[in-house]
Amino acid sequence: MPYDIDPRLLRAFTAVADELHFTRAAARLYVAQQALSRDVRRLERELGAQLFLRTTRQVALTAAGERLLPYARRVLAAHEELAAAFRAEPARPLVVDVGAPVGTAYRVLAEARRRLPDSCELVARFHSGLTGAAAALAAGRLDVSFGRFAGLSAQVRAGLGHQPVRLEPMAVLLRTDHPLAGAGCVPLGDLAGETLYAAAGNPDTAEWTELAERLFAGRGIAMAEPFPEIAGAEEFVRVVRKQGWSVLASVEFIEVPGMVLRPVVDPVPLSPVGMVWRRGLRHPGLDALRAAARELGAREGWRALPEGDWWLPEADVAAMGVAAAGAEGP
Repeated sequence: MPYDIDPRLLRAFTAVADELHFTRAAARLYVAQQALSRDVRRLERELGAQLFLRTTRQVALTAAGERLLPYARRVLAAHEELAAAFRAEPARPLVVDVGAPVGTAYRVLAEARRRLPDSCELVARFHSGLTGAAAALAAGRLDVSFGRFAGLSAQVRAGLGHQPVRLEPMAVLLRTDHPLAGAGCVPLGDLAGETLYAAAGNPDTAEWTELAERLFAGRGIAMAEPFPEIAGAEEFVRVVRKQGWSVLASVEFIEVPGMVLRPVVDPVPLSPVGMVWRRGLRHPGLDALRAAARELGAREGWRALPEGDWWLPEADVAAMGVAAAGAEGP
């Protein structure tokens, strides 16, 4: 067993362990895939253990890889803490768009803040829509955001770093007097004939509206007419109640008085949540956000597929690194 392992090798290992895909891991580290594979093989030689099972279709951790992963994360975290302790100046505040003060992104932000010293500030912005956030990221007005990465154009994606975070089951927000409100969950087929609001008309949330269009197609579910952008949770609640909409949402959503949130099943439609940042960004706050997303996800099974039937477009299956074949779910 070696006494001194190059942190670069551990960084290569953890990137592949996170992505379970050598090409995506290499892009994440900004290295050639050949160099990444070489570093992983060198680490395996130094440890005297095989860390990954590789086939033409899949990469998986071996038992030795599973055992190494928590140690590697702790070593790299300590390495970053050491570097941060001797930086000449405190890092600038990092601006993070989490959409709303509830749900996956907000929970990642809260966990990351617990990890950071008081001198490192993560400033939250609450403005939903990855399409709009991507433009702010490119312009330098925003540092990190969350949403459906596959819904962005290839040109936009090329300028962003991406980490899959969660496969969120979708839900429907219904008035308490709606015929489906009394059920514990709503079969997707029971929404035939319904009209659901899915942010049509808001250019900042185009990736979410497009996902809803895919879900509704061929199922007899109508999209609510385009409506101007609704800014802020308070205004959203007011407009939704006044319009009397049923709303396509995710299982973690803001409370709306007079309405209930019901998960959708048979199949379970999934909303892919990724973390994105401007490519090349280096900041201890970003490192803390990425680590928080990984640990929350591992603890709560955020990237595990639900039992039974599920739905997810093929492009999102690839972007999220889902270990399953087939478009639009199995």
